[in-house]
This record gives sequence, C-alpha cells and structure tokens, in this order.
Amino acid sequence: MDDRRTKELTQIKLNELFGARHPTAWVTRERPKIDRIACPWLIRRFLDADARILYAPTERVFETAEREGAVAFDIPGAQFSHVGESCSFDAFLTRFDLLDDAGLATLAPIVRGADTDRHDLAPEAAGLHALSLGLCVTHEDDQALLAQGLIFYDALYAWATRARGERHDWRPG
Repeated sequence: MDDRRTKELTQIKLNELFGARHPTAWVTRERPKIDRIACPWLIRRFLDADARILYAPTERVFETAEREGAVAFDIPGAQFSHVGESCSFDAFLTRFDLLDDAGLATLAPIVRGADTDRHDLAPEAAGLHALSLGLCVTHEDDQALLAQGLIFYDALYAWATRARGERHDWRPG
C-alpha cells in the first residue's frame, strides 16, 4: 500500500475515534515503561504529531479519559491493550494497518519481547527492556521520561529502516 493511501486510512480510523477533535488525546498508566513509551511514540510519529499523551494513576485512567476526551491504552478494558501474546503496540499497529511499514514490522517483536518478558522474540528486546527500566529510574517526571523515550524509539526506528544490516567490528591492531 502506498504511503498516501496509508495516511488516508489512518486519518479515517482517527476520525472514527475522535471525530474532528485534534490534537488527539491518549491516556495510560503513570510511570511508563516499554509499551507506554512505544505507543505514544507511534501515535506522535505516525498518527498525530500534536497528540497529547497523559499519564494517570491506574485507578484513574478511565476517569481521566472521560474527563479529557482521551482514548485509554495499555490497561485492561481499553481498546488498545494486551491481547493474548500481543502487547498494546501490536494493537495500534493492527488497528491502524501499519504493519506494511517494514520498520514498524521490525520493531513489533522487539517491543513485544521487551514488554512481555519474551526476550527470545528479538535479540534487541533485552536491550530495550534494560534501557526502558533505566529511563524509568532516572526520570521522576513521566513527561520528561516520555521525551527521552521518544529519542530511543526514533533511534530504534532509524536502525530498523536504515542501518539494520550494518555491523560494527572495529578492533585495534
């Protein structure tokens, strides 16, 4: 599917969720780690660059969604959450038909493996898990954590789309 057609379909699906309201608003549990950084990255990079990402205490996610006109994600009962072996990132990729993007298809098992403690799904999953936990303990503010996490996912996507086959094997003589 060409990029323009993908964007048109994505916009139709966003309109189904939000109508004419833009920027979109999304809410999940506070103290984000893997999925709760990967999903906002996907939203901002592929769905709505100006999307508002909100973090709330677990017991207030749906209340916050109602109050803010936001869509809840990565929490049981939300339309974008874990199903079986899949994580919330998978739910977004499926709902917005983004799996045709080779970079996102490469990221999917990495995110799923890191988020579901299945590091066997992709060699990079363990590294993403470690980086995500490190970010969480070095940043008290969830929005600052998100800002730094977006950089990680930008770099991971760049690797998946432009540097995946590159090797690094420099050894001094």
